[in-house]
Formats: sequence, C-alpha cells, structure tokens
Amino acid sequence: MALSDLLPWHRSVWEQFTRLSDDERLPHALLLSGAHGVGKQQLADALVARTLCADPSEMACGHCHSCSMLASGYHPDLMRVALEEGKRQIRIDPIREVNRFVSQTAQQGGYRVIVIAPAEAMNVAAANALLKSLEEPGERTLFVLLSDVPSRVLPTIRSRCQQWTLPSVAFEQCQGWLTERLGSEEALFWWQVSGGLPLLAVELAAPEERALRHQIHDSFEQLVRGAEPVAEAARLDRQAIDAILWYGIAWLEDLIRLGLTGQTTALHNPDLEPLYRQAVKNGRVQDWFRLLDYAREQRRLLFAGANPNPQLVLEAWMVRWSALLRS
Repeated sequence: MALSDLLPWHRSVWEQFTRLSDDERLPHALLLSGAHGVGKQQLADALVARTLCADPSEMACGHCHSCSMLASGYHPDLMRVALEEGKRQIRIDPIREVNRFVSQTAQQGGYRVIVIAPAEAMNVAAANALLKSLEEPGERTLFVLLSDVPSRVLPTIRSRCQQWTLPSVAFEQCQGWLTERLGSEEALFWWQVSGGLPLLAVELAAPEERALRHQIHDSFEQLVRGAEPVAEAARLDRQAIDAILWYGIAWLEDLIRLGLTGQTTALHNPDLEPLYRQAVKNGRVQDWFRLLDYAREQRRLLFAGANPNPQLVLEAWMVRWSALLRS
C-alpha cells in the first residue's frame, strides 16, 4: 500500500500510529470508531498491512513476501471477523476461532492481527468470549476493532481497547479527493448531505442512491400537499427502510437547527429548505424532537433485528411525519 492510498484526512492520525509502532508502544487492542463513511476500514487496512510487513517504512513496503500474501487475499497471521451475509449479529463461534488463532505462534515470525468489524455486532456471548484474549493476548498480537457506534460495544470490551475516534471531515480536508470523484460542482453538496463523511458522500451521489433520495423527497412533498401517508409508504421500497430512516433523521436534525436558530448555513440538505420552512411553520420544535427520538429508536431496533415488519415501521414513520407536516 502506497502513501497515496491513504485517505488524505487520515494523515495526522496515521503519523501517530506509525510513531507508536516504531517506538514499540502500539497497544495490543485498538477500537477505531467513527460514522460510516469516514474511512475506518481504509485506515485499518493500512495499519494491518504495515504491522504485518517485513520491511515497513512510512507505509507497508508492498514487495516483501508478507505483503504479497496480503495482496493475494490470504495471510496466515491475519484473521478477519465480520458479519455473515444476511446476519445482524456476530455470534460466538467465530470468536472461538479467534481465541484458537491467538493461542498459536505467528507463522511469519511477526505479529498476529485480528480485525473485527463491526465490533458492536458481537452478541453478549461472543463479546464475553473475546475478553480473555483481549486481557491476555500474548506478545506481538494486535486486535483492531471497528465500530460505527461504539456506545453499542460492551463496556468490558471498550475498556480493554485504546479508543481512537475519527470525526467527520472538514470540506477543506477532503475537497480535492471528492472533486476528483464527483466533480467540482457536486463535491460540496454531497459533502453537506453526508454530514462531512466523504466516502458516504460518494455512495449517496451514486445514481441508485440519488434516485432513492429524490423519491423520499417527493413523498414528503406529497404529504405536505395532503397525500395519504400509508399510500406514500407503499411507493417506497421497504427494503430501503434503513436508508429512509437515515434520511429522515438527517432531515429532522436540519429542521431542528432551522427551528431553533433560523439559520440556513448549517443545513446538511440545503436543497430541502422550502420543505423545512413549511414544516417549521406547521409544527413545534418539541414535536420534531419527539419524532427524532422515534426515528433513532426504530433504526436502533432495525440494527438489532428487532423489527419484524419493515413495512409497518415505514407506514408508522410516514403517518407521524404527515401529522406534523400538516398540523
């Protein structure tokens, strides 16, 4: 991995990582946290590559046998634990494999590295099974845990990791990167929509995601005009309920900012200002806060797999919006 592969807004934290590693002060367990789209995985991949490299400099050399194995997709001293397709929890069996892996000697004579993502997906049994390995990892072992929502990681896990939080990114730090991918006219807009998360901005600007955002926007305009909320819910794809709730939360946060300050400069979705002004005129700020709490709770339940019927969630969500938009 070349230095040019590192996301530009991560250069500062990367320098801290390399200093710790070169001084042999890198902790045995790191918890990298930050919202989806800030680039945690890319930073973790760079750290894994450098840690396993036989001849690292500022980055992994990219040429040694260890780097070649990593590039091929397999390294005997690296273990990754992730959610299985269609699952919402990491269960205990993969963590038992981690414990066996940690008890073995590194085949290349260097570090053993374990990457777990997302760490908050570990259920209680899995998290508890990991504790012993985190407490007694042995020499030259590195755990890298990634989390979008670290508060959902068990406190006993968090307390055994050195925590590094990756904040949202100022536009000046990612302007060149985003402009290269989205063009100068759209880079700022999608950075605003994403809430300062550059990789998410690129995702949201993709044609399919743009179409979903436009469809949700159209449904809300129809609600303002008196459309039936259940019928509008039927127009939306229930499989996109997570994205719909994400947009709803972002729009509610914009509404509350506008309602409290009257200022538009901090809006993440400036193109929705006419809809916001109509909503602010019709509803009370405390009602928007209640709806925001509802949306966050529904998204949390969705993440936990506790919502048995996405269509009912979507209908209830649209009914609540409609009541406030038309009150």
